[in-house]
Amino acid sequence: MTDKSQLQYTADHEWVLIEGDTATIGITAYAAEKLGDVVFVDLPEEGTAVTAGTVVGEIESTKSVGEIFVPVNGTVTATNGAVVDAPELVNSDPFGEGWLIKVTFTEAPTLMSFADYSALIGE
Repeated sequence: MTDKSQLQYTADHEWVLIEGDTATIGITAYAAEKLGDVVFVDLPEEGTAVTAGTVVGEIESTKSVGEIFVPVNGTVTATNGAVVDAPELVNSDPFGEGWLIKVTFTEAPTLMSFADYSALIGE
């Protein structure tokens, strides 16, 4: 599990780990809890060009369907096939094995700190 305080966050309840020019993106435990039991994950194909703020996939649960927004402009370089095969990973390990995509970017995004995100969700 990744240290949540070392991550950055979006108002759409995604976490982002910046390593060099690569952003690893997943949804937060808060989002996973609100969704309920995740039963299906649809991710973009590797090599897909993405634009910050756009929908790149979806997560379906027993309660609802949630959209996955990408917080950076760039190219999808990896998708987590494990969550496609076992969507429950999004619930059981959202900050670890439940990551969704990796995107190579040219300009670092402006994101929230752990403290700002915690304040947003009231924790």
